Formats: sequence, C-alpha cells, structure tokens
Amino acid sequence: MVRAFYIGRFQPYHLGHHAVIKRISEEVDELVIGIGSAQKSHEATDPFTAGERVLMLYNVLENLPIRHYVVPIEDIRYNSIWVHHVVSRTPNFEVVYSNNPLVIQLFREASFCVKVSPLYIRESYSGTEIRRRMIAGEKWEQLVPKSIVEAINRIEGVARLRNVSASDINSPL
Repeated sequence: MVRAFYIGRFQPYHLGHHAVIKRISEEVDELVIGIGSAQKSHEATDPFTAGERVLMLYNVLENLPIRHYVVPIEDIRYNSIWVHHVVSRTPNFEVVYSNNPLVIQLFREASFCVKVSPLYIRESYSGTEIRRRMIAGEKWEQLVPKSIVEAINRIEGVARLRNVSASDINSPL
C-alpha cells in the first residue's frame, strides 16, 4: 500500500486542486491532504478558517474513490524542521506530491520520494485569481466545484473576503 501527501492552502479549493487530487488518486492507495497555513483566516490572502477548509474538502472529496485524510498544518517558520512538523501531525506517508520548490526541496532533503504535481490551467485555477474575482464582483463559481460554491455562500465568504480586503481610508465616519 502506498500513501501520499499533498499540501495546499485551499483558499479556496478549486478545480485545479481537484484535477491534481484525482490524478494522484490514480497512482496511490491513500492520500493525506494537508491544509497549509491552518492558523490563518480572515485575511485577504487567507479568508477561510482551517475548519471551514476541512469541511469544504470533506464535502468535495466524499465521493473520491480513495481513502483520504484531511489534516490542518500550521506554519512554523522554521524550514529546517518543517518536514518533521508535518510528519508529526499526519499519518505516515511514503511519497509527496507538490509543485512548490521549497516543499520539494525540504521533503527531498528529508529523503522522501517527491513527485511534481501537474499544474492544471494555472492562469485560471488559482486561489489568487479566484479571490481577485470575488473581490471584483466577477464570475468565480465556474472555477470551483459546486459544493465549494455552496460552502462559501453558506458562510458568506465573498462578503468576508471583501471586508478583510477593504481599506479604512475611505470608510464613513
């Protein structure tokens, strides 16, 4: 049995993530999904809480034909021990999927097998682009699975993102 690890901030989870996870699920028996920067929320680049992201992933992956675990991973800002930090919070895994150069470097230095995960139409399917569209009032819903749209709407996530992204310079007194 081969268990893999894949980490992302999932702010929000989008169809690019979904395509990568589906591809990984064809190659391994189980998948540990790390929710990175788990301590962050209510910020322009990280609007959703770890709990909200866990629930989003639970809902979107419930029909995935692979056993999976979703684990929040807080940042520690100490790169030389970050892999140990991740390993201490997750079920054991043998292979890591990532396209982040730092993540790849750190796991390779720790002697893990690392596979570069493919980017899926990166110019559209990126959290940065989706958040930009939400703030601007543009269409974003087609870039994420339906259950993610429902989850974001349920928590009024677009309004939250707009509020935490706003400046107080032009606020009424």
